[in-house]
Amino acid sequence: MLQKPRGTRDFLPDEMERRRLIERRMREAARRWGYREVCTPDFENLELFTMKSGEGIIGEMYVFEDKGGRQLTLRPEVTAAVLRMYVNEGKVLPKPIRWCYFADCFRYERPQKGRYRQFWQFGVELIGADTPSADAEVIMLADDTLRSTGVTFDLHVGHLAPMKHLLADLAPGDQRAIMAYLDKHDPKGLEAALVEKNLTHLAEPLAALGECRTVSEVFEIAGDVPERARIEETFALLDAQEIDYRPDFGIARGLDYYTGMVFEGFAKNLGAENQIVGGGAYRLAHLFGGDDVASCGFAIGFDRVMVSIGEFELAHGPVVGVVFTPDARARALEVARAFREAGIRAEADLMGRGMGAQLAHAAKTADFAAVLGKREVEAGTVTLKDLHSGEQQERSLEEAIAEVARHGAC
Repeated sequence: MLQKPRGTRDFLPDEMERRRLIERRMREAARRWGYREVCTPDFENLELFTMKSGEGIIGEMYVFEDKGGRQLTLRPEVTAAVLRMYVNEGKVLPKPIRWCYFADCFRYERPQKGRYRQFWQFGVELIGADTPSADAEVIMLADDTLRSTGVTFDLHVGHLAPMKHLLADLAPGDQRAIMAYLDKHDPKGLEAALVEKNLTHLAEPLAALGECRTVSEVFEIAGDVPERARIEETFALLDAQEIDYRPDFGIARGLDYYTGMVFEGFAKNLGAENQIVGGGAYRLAHLFGGDDVASCGFAIGFDRVMVSIGEFELAHGPVVGVVFTPDARARALEVARAFREAGIRAEADLMGRGMGAQLAHAAKTADFAAVLGKREVEAGTVTLKDLHSGEQQERSLEEAIAEVARHGAC
């Protein structure tokens, strides 16, 4: 028996309905902020991602050569694709551009709870606004979007400027190495690197930076960094809107292109693999031949959100099972269509079952049975049976539809 590929999943109807419900909530949250949905190809030129993240990422991607000899890859994330689309299609659009997306991505890595080889991301990109208000809007939208799902989470917000200020005298390669250890929360690796590079004097301020809980504390450690006014304004905007967050200037987002504000969110019930959102300010379009435009965005790990939420009861509208004798088949199809046109789910027998078997099946799958025999066909009526209470009454089709609709979600 063939099995699904490792790191992928099958979704049965109940789970798909839960996923679509949460998707709709997230899309609606973004819509209210003015973000409109875009879509990019499932596969892109390999260079799109190696230009951004380096050749080392190739081992984590599904890379292939097409029949024309082109090196392509299934997208491992969406931000680069959206910025490529901006360069190709959107440079002349009025700024700022507010885009959102919901897409599946593919990475070749070891599957574990909340981490799969095919996974879904919901994200936004705000392009062309380089202000504290833009930074604050993206953070507030991430908070709003996550809250719309019902997940419980902790939001951490920081800025790279104080950390970069502490590391300003280091060569770019050494800066990246130190920040990589900070990003991975690897204190032993960081300590070894600082000893090796004779930078042990940085251990204490770097550690203290990650422990700061107010903006003022940050500048006592890092000094008067050039971006101080912008940082203070961004955090003041968040405070004014009563966003529940924790200042965290120890965040060192792993992607080199982040330039300023950064933030992460962590579900409270997922254990070690608990990060569900990450984002910040960046500049990426110039790598793809566009202008050096300021951008800010985030991506939410949709699968981890769903794992965190867990199973929940689905509310559904009433279901009608249309039960009929062989000579009432044509009328039964008309009745089923009338229920459907009224927005009510209706199912008719396809198995050639007798009336008793049809009723037994309807009792397992439906809330009402619309029974049609010779008498009902001749009278233009249906016998409507409530499969929960057992009550039944012969009614006109219009009355039957109104009665079912009156029950709403069952």
